[in-house]
Amino acid sequence: MTSVRILVVDDHEVVRLGLVTLLSRQAGYQVVGEASGAVEAVEKARAHRPDIIVMDVRMPDGSGIEACRQIRAEHPATRVIMLTSYADDEAVITAVMAGASGYVLKQVGSGDLLRAIETVRTGGALLDPTLTLKVLERMRSEAARAPEPLTEQERNILTLIGEGKTNKDIAHQLYLSEGTVRNYVSSVLAKLGFTNRSQAAAYAARRKLMGIE
Repeated sequence: MTSVRILVVDDHEVVRLGLVTLLSRQAGYQVVGEASGAVEAVEKARAHRPDIIVMDVRMPDGSGIEACRQIRAEHPATRVIMLTSYADDEAVITAVMAGASGYVLKQVGSGDLLRAIETVRTGGALLDPTLTLKVLERMRSEAARAPEPLTEQERNILTLIGEGKTNKDIAHQLYLSEGTVRNYVSSVLAKLGFTNRSQAAAYAARRKLMGIE
């Protein structure tokens, strides 16, 4: 049977070495590389084409979530598990929208981590149970809110914000001026009660996860 090729990414050497040791001992797993940062993770993914990447979320040179987004764009067959110390529901949703197949807390036991890898290897997806509850509670809370209705164009712009598009990108796609887009974005934020664009992007991502257009 062909071994599952794994890349381990974590800026903490002790954690990284521990993961490499654990995974190297498992039959059918082959650690093909290590990386200590987001930039190196993208480079190693290109060099080794791993089946699975186990990657930290927060690293000194950038976000593991953004590295995940880039890796998945270049190598759609590669599956990514985000492994982090932070139980951040917004990061969970952003990671899923970036293409991650799993989001697991570092407090997880080795057996649970191996089961998570196996779930992802066979095409499944998972969140740490404690995070699942937080995300569901937040989604229910937002679904129960009744913000001022958005116009069709504002909904279009919210969707594009959720996809990470800049005002310039949105203007080009919708054939609008950047000034007009800025006005629409301000209106969307005001109607939804948000103070910044990242909140709107996370909200749009949550709506997409719930199947709400």
